Amino acid sequence: MKLIRVLVTLAVGWFVFTLGLSAATTDSLIAQASRKPAPGFSLTSADGTLISLADYRGKVVLLDFWATWCGGCKLEIPWYMEFDEKYRRQGLAVIGVSMDDDGWKAVQPFLAQKRDPETGGNTAMKYPVVIGNEALGKEYSLGNMPMTVLIDKQGKIALSHTGVVNKDDFESHILQLLH
Repeated sequence: MKLIRVLVTLAVGWFVFTLGLSAATTDSLIAQASRKPAPGFSLTSADGTLISLADYRGKVVLLDFWATWCGGCKLEIPWYMEFDEKYRRQGLAVIGVSMDDDGWKAVQPFLAQKRDPETGGNTAMKYPVVIGNEALGKEYSLGNMPMTVLIDKQGKIALSHTGVVNKDDFESHILQLLH
């Protein structure tokens, strides 16, 4: 069992290193005049609450497209939980959008674990998690995961990043949008 965990951890590390090289690069916020409105959605969360993007107008939204099978996604989840905890009172809202084909059948057990067995990372998300669909993925130009979108207080896309984010760089963008 230990050998399997070590192999999985090495595989996740390899993924992050080879496919997630974007984590080493920095992003820039889209200039305010060039930002486009974020596509709206209303989806049901794990606790049955209807989550509508329109209800978050006036807040900075971190929209995380992820899946239970995505190693880079599971690496980022603890970071986004940290951002949620640190900046919620300042106006940040984090929403996790699972793109698992099996929907809640795959996501509910993952959420119930509270810790990812592959990465060892905390996955006890206190922010809303919804199940996305192909149409929503197309509206946000989702190609690969992880994909994270920062939406400004006016409901416009300020940044869209595919691949593992650079945590410090992303946090600085969140702070810029909050102030």
